Amino acid sequence: MPQLGYSRLASQKSGDEELYMKTFITPALIATLIVTLPLPRLPAQPAHSSEMGFYAPETIEWKPGPPSLPAGAKMAVLEGDPIKDGPFVMRLQTPADYHIPPHTHPKTERVTVISGTMFLAMGENLDRSAAKTLSAGTYGFWPAGMKHTAWFESGADDPRSAKKSP
Repeated sequence: MPQLGYSRLASQKSGDEELYMKTFITPALIATLIVTLPLPRLPAQPAHSSEMGFYAPETIEWKPGPPSLPAGAKMAVLEGDPIKDGPFVMRLQTPADYHIPPHTHPKTERVTVISGTMFLAMGENLDRSAAKTLSAGTYGFWPAGMKHTAWFESGADDPRSAKKSP
């Protein structure tokens, strides 16, 4: 009998709770959702530009590489700003036998080798014999903070032979 009594009590209590939910809680939740749901979507808008951009090879503006690189390299920033937060795209031209000393980056580095061959040694020891070979067409990425060094045994878009370089 106690189980039956409990069932009756639960059934009666459940009806009262259902009426309370329908009358007070449900409209309050709906109103809250209507007001707050659009708010989380605001920051989720795309961070990229809504404009288009195209760079034919002859229109790319090459400048001397940044002071953080050894002399001889040239760079072209195609999108964004490498010294500001957010994504950016740049190209780098190096002469043959060019070496970039060990360094790290605060963001993930993404590289596409357009021409020539790039050698990449990573980790604390920077073992050149264990370097990765990135031939033309290779895409690679490595995490922020990873120590690495790179060198080019043949010019990667050697700026000394580029016709349009300033």
